[in-house]
Amino acid sequence: MKPPKPVRRTAVALGYQPGSMDAPKVMAKGKGLVAEEIIEKAREHDIPVQEDPSLVEVLSQLELNERIPEELYQAVAEVFSFIYQLDKQAGKRN
Repeated sequence: MKPPKPVRRTAVALGYQPGSMDAPKVMAKGKGLVAEEIIEKAREHDIPVQEDPSLVEVLSQLELNERIPEELYQAVAEVFSFIYQLDKQAGKRN
């Protein structure tokens, strides 16, 4: 019996300018070591990381600097709401 194949982690970093009418866009993405580096950099800068494999799979198909499509607005809004709540709990927002 072969050992299970290791799971390659995937990461997508989104960027959004508060107050802007523009949709969030893909700022970075990668698999394996690149994904680990994206996650590590986020944590180093106290940027919350939310793990949602289904959403990451869809977002990873977008190009860098590409704005998210309208059909993903609800899912991404939930991620930003999650991050906002974490920031609020940490005292970073009023």
